[in-house]
This record gives sequence, structure tokens and C-alpha cells, in this order.
Amino acid sequence: MSNHIAPRESETGLAELRGDCARMAPHWVVPTRITPTRVAPALIHGITVPPASARLLDAMEDRP
Repeated sequence: MSNHIAPRESETGLAELRGDCARMAPHWVVPTRITPTRVAPALIHGITVPPASARLLDAMEDRP
């Protein structure tokens, strides 16, 4: 068993972390958004959906 006492955490822990993140943000690269390619429904085979899930999906509004 160790007798070491852990140093007390900084009172400004969260504020300090937010400041560190704000300083580093300009260095982070934002990747370009990849848009998934749509697949024609006729090409999708072998997928089964439970009846309850199918009813839920049927009730949802279609969005492009």
C-alpha cells in the first residue's frame, strides 16, 4: 500500500480545461463531410425487419 498523498486538484479544473480546449481548437482540422451514396431499394437483399420496427418505420415521415 502506497503512502503517497495525491496532490489536490486545481479549483479551476473545468475552467482551465475549457481554456486549454479553446487554445487548441484552431489546430484541429475539420474533415470534409462525406455524403453516403444512396443505394436503390431493388439492390438491397436479405434484410429482415421485425414487424414492430416495420410499423414504426412506416409511421415515420420520409425525409430526403
